[in-house]
Amino acid sequence: VQLQASGGGLVQAGDSLRLSCAASGRTFSIYAMGWFRQAPGKEREFVGASTRSGGSTAYVDSVKGRFTISRDSAKSTVYLQMNSLKPEDTAVYYCAATRGLALYDTPAAYDYWGQGTLVTVSS
Repeated sequence: VQLQASGGGLVQAGDSLRLSCAASGRTFSIYAMGWFRQAPGKEREFVGASTRSGGSTAYVDSVKGRFTISRDSAKSTVYLQMNSLKPEDTAVYYCAATRGLALYDTPAAYDYWGQGTLVTVSS
């Protein structure tokens, strides 16, 4: 499967942004999806994940209540809605896909990666 992430940009603290990750090449529904981010000089960090159906999601504590993952199977797209953005959310955001059945919070669990989209939050 090929993944194409988009939607990043420069916003101010408190603003919202929605990232999209469009999948192509294989049946979208067989993949659990994840979002990760990497700030300059830091390791890639888990942000959130969705099961194949989208019925279950998980988030890192720092984004709980602010970020939401959703899926549109008709469009083979997964979204990351980010509200109340903070400067510490500044990073390159990556989407990833795995054929696993659970929720995964480690990069090693994912087989496919998008190219990343930059989110910059100014204070």
